[in-house]
Amino acid sequence: MTRAVVFVAALAVAACGPVDQYGDGDPTPFHPDSLTAIPSLPTAEAGGEAIPAASAAGAPASGGGAAPPSSADATYRVEPGSKYPTLASVASLLGPGDVVEVIGGYTYVGGTKLERPGTAESKITIRGVPRNGKLPILSGGQNTIEAAGDHYVFENLEITGGARRCFFHHAHDITLRSSLVRDCPQQGILGADTDSGSLTVELCEVTRSGSGTYNHPIYIATDEKAHPGSVFRLVQSYIHDGSGGNNVKTRAERNEILYNWIENATYHELEMVGPDGQDPKLAREDGQVVGNVLFKSSDGPVVRIGGDGTGETGGRYRFVNNTIIVGGETGAIRLFGSVESVELFNNAFYRTGGSGGVRLFRDDEVKWTTGSPVVTGKNNWFPAGSSTFAALGATKLGGSNVFAAFSAKDFRPPRNSPLAGAGTTSTASEGKLAFPSPIAMPEMEPPRGKAEPGKKRGTAARPAIGAFEP
Repeated sequence: MTRAVVFVAALAVAACGPVDQYGDGDPTPFHPDSLTAIPSLPTAEAGGEAIPAASAAGAPASGGGAAPPSSADATYRVEPGSKYPTLASVASLLGPGDVVEVIGGYTYVGGTKLERPGTAESKITIRGVPRNGKLPILSGGQNTIEAAGDHYVFENLEITGGARRCFFHHAHDITLRSSLVRDCPQQGILGADTDSGSLTVELCEVTRSGSGTYNHPIYIATDEKAHPGSVFRLVQSYIHDGSGGNNVKTRAERNEILYNWIENATYHELEMVGPDGQDPKLAREDGQVVGNVLFKSSDGPVVRIGGDGTGETGGRYRFVNNTIIVGGETGAIRLFGSVESVELFNNAFYRTGGSGGVRLFRDDEVKWTTGSPVVTGKNNWFPAGSSTFAALGATKLGGSNVFAAFSAKDFRPPRNSPLAGAGTTSTASEGKLAFPSPIAMPEMEPPRGKAEPGKKRGTAARPAIGAFEP
């Protein structure tokens, strides 16, 4: 699987645009970094097996200043009581190809800014090394980790308690891998509107983060002027039980949401909208969503695409082999603002409780860029009594034994399921409005309720509809 990079949204001091409706009558949130004044918040204190105060004394809070060592590809060991007791103590020393090993089983004080860049060929790696099966915990600070330098990989970390952001991204070519982001009172993972290029989040768990309407567990954007063509890639991750906002909200230029399990957001499980405060002529924002479980047990749309009242996209959207669980009657996919086209292939839509139809679109808030709907696709499955879309071909309706065990969240189809063998491998849309460089078929299945590699999905002449094979 090709690795891609993610980008995050910007620090723009912008005037607030028109207020529209978001969720259940709340005003549409503006990107938190577009507010003209944000009060400073107290730094959260680290808990657990904390670093002794004496060992952390004099450690710099961010990179810059000291020259890096002369040897190339250095490895630094961060551990309490050692030469480098905190991540901040090595931040100013790093150069291309360096590796920082953060020893697990300890809680380290957060608030570290990493701004010395690596290169595309020699990235800087910040790697947690488990001790007695425990990852290192980085806790607190305004931003627990701030990725300000380009070309970094962060992996095997537990990140928590950042008063404003647990992981703050405003750089290019950043990967966050195999990490837990939890209990973040405002933003879990936030990208700035400026300086942000490509970002990949893979094999991560994000939970109990966000608050209210304005703060989200994952909130991404990209600087389309500084880093045109950037990609936000969310891969094989478990995003669940958000404390506010949308589980995943992105304003990125291109989005690739691949093989994830996303569940139990306050509002939408996934929202892909236009940029906030950038010139809409710079780029069109697109998103493809392939091989995911998107599970909303409460009423309200599962996905929103297009806009949110502060940013329009005029984008193209593609949904392939997803299992989408709807909790109520308000529509699975909410079309809002400016949308150019939507493609739907091999998706399974299901109603919590197993009874009642599914409304595919909530489309009373959309303005199609061409003046009329452009919806293509085929071989999608819906319960009997659903409201679908006439332009979709070979739509499948009804049947029993849809999943192995819905109550256990086992969404694999039995051999006699109406989903089994009912899909198509022909997922290409024709015409000038087709999604650019699409992923034709899923390569993997999503993780089942945890952040781990999903099962490799086999190739079949007649694949199953939805995110899993039988």
